[in-house]
Amino acid sequence: MGNSKLKGKHLTEIGFAEGKAIGLALNATQKHYKSKSRAYKLAMLQNVLQHPEKYRDDDAFWQVATELISAREEVQEQLEYSLKATLPHYAVYGREHIDEGAIHQMNLAMKLPVAVAGALMPDAHHGYGLPIGGVLATKNAVIPYAVGVDIGCRMCLSIFDMSPEVLAKNTERYKEVLLSNTRFGNKDVFEKKMDHPILQHEAFAQIPFVKTLQNKAAAQIGTSGGGNHFAEFGEVQICDANNEFNLPTGRYLALLTHSGSRGLGVSIAQFYSQLAKDTCKLPEGARHLSWLDMATENGQEYWQAMNLAGDYASACHHQIHERVARQLGTPYVARVENHHNFAWKEQDANHNEVIVHRKGATPAGAGVLGIIPGSMTAAGFIVRGKGNRQSLQSAAHGAGRTMSRTKAKQSIEPKWLKNNLKEHKVTLLGGGLDEAPMAYKNIDQVMSCQTELVEVIGTFLPKIVRMEGRV
Repeated sequence: MGNSKLKGKHLTEIGFAEGKAIGLALNATQKHYKSKSRAYKLAMLQNVLQHPEKYRDDDAFWQVATELISAREEVQEQLEYSLKATLPHYAVYGREHIDEGAIHQMNLAMKLPVAVAGALMPDAHHGYGLPIGGVLATKNAVIPYAVGVDIGCRMCLSIFDMSPEVLAKNTERYKEVLLSNTRFGNKDVFEKKMDHPILQHEAFAQIPFVKTLQNKAAAQIGTSGGGNHFAEFGEVQICDANNEFNLPTGRYLALLTHSGSRGLGVSIAQFYSQLAKDTCKLPEGARHLSWLDMATENGQEYWQAMNLAGDYASACHHQIHERVARQLGTPYVARVENHHNFAWKEQDANHNEVIVHRKGATPAGAGVLGIIPGSMTAAGFIVRGKGNRQSLQSAAHGAGRTMSRTKAKQSIEPKWLKNNLKEHKVTLLGGGLDEAPMAYKNIDQVMSCQTELVEVIGTFLPKIVRMEGRV
């Protein structure tokens, strides 16, 4: 008898949720199957749990089945959603430069029941969930895949009071500065790391899953990712005499970096994306757009973890720039930093709070500064936002791809890249064909499509580019 008695913990171990069904199940087995072994009872109850509809008329378990079915229907009523029947209007900038895959993904996102507004930037292209270059405002909901995997990926530009002529006069020295003060990819980290307060962020102590990532974050601090991430010296041309830096118009040496939140951000994105899919049931084609309700513990946890990842990405950039400035022996005189792959709490035109996701899109509120890069041989632009409401106060985050990485590797010949670099007098350290300028849209065309969104106050022309890969 001792081995046959059931307790509530036995039922939770086989999948029963805490609640009324457990008490009903214990009573039913005690009344009708008292002499049976515990294993027999558990096997029977597991079958009832998995197929309650088969036990609606069962003498022993009809009450258990009714409760399980009721609980299941209640959850489905709360969490299963349908898409809007009609497509709401949203602004598209540079439609002629955007592939159909990105349009389809944006249309799908706009049909979410939590979506209240959207916009598509001229650098947009197909991605996962929300397209790259997609901006989506939602009500009380955050969508991990609309933020993106590389949470808080950003640009950081430091301007030095030095002539850019030093790059041509002493190329070897500046190559060495980049090589010794940057690390790229998942395995190449600094042996002598710089400490940073971000590693003691409260989220590491408060969120159990995030706590498991603390050592990874500490190991990768100050490093950059692979793919399209880079660190490059170049020439800044300040063309707006009324610039926020109080710098005279003219040419300056500058360091531009592009990277995100490394393994920390990827892990957070994957974990909470799965939580969203598990709790928010959408039609198959829209599963990547599953959201977390901001009123739930999961939603609040993700929000805190996302902000941690964004601050961590910023810390990584600052350490790179600090290392470089130290070796150059001169501080920067101006800095521009902006990020994408993030969500912000903002107010819409009616002063209602919305969650604005910018996946591969730059914040462009009135007076907000940003840097929009081109490619390794094309100029980037220092911009000032105009606060356009139609674009949800957003702009492009770069040139945007015209080729997938696979297609670029298959179709671009090494000599084309070599000749392009030579023509533009750019030195490349690392990198690959998947990041060749030919794989990207024309940045001048992209910028011409968003004159309503930003104004240009300066340019950045790459000269020495460091990316992942052997030198």
